[in-house]
Amino acid sequence: MSPLRWDVLGAALLFAVPVLLLGAVGTLDTDDVLDRLPWCLLAGWVASSLLRAVLPAPKPEPRAHRPRPRPAVEAEAEA
Repeated sequence: MSPLRWDVLGAALLFAVPVLLLGAVGTLDTDDVLDRLPWCLLAGWVASSLLRAVLPAPKPEPRAHRPRPRPAVEAEAEA
């Protein structure tokens, strides 16, 4: 599975918010923030993979069987 899917990136962003806020406040320097961001991506990938493994994929809804419309008979052919 690709680590750059939308669900993985969204989870990684959620995990990165506290790290970015600690960097903005000044608790972490720029090097510490940049060292921790790949771990946030990995945590997002793990969380997304676990959810995909545990929760079953939704089944597609069955299509309603519709009879095919018959081709219209031309008026000239009937005459």
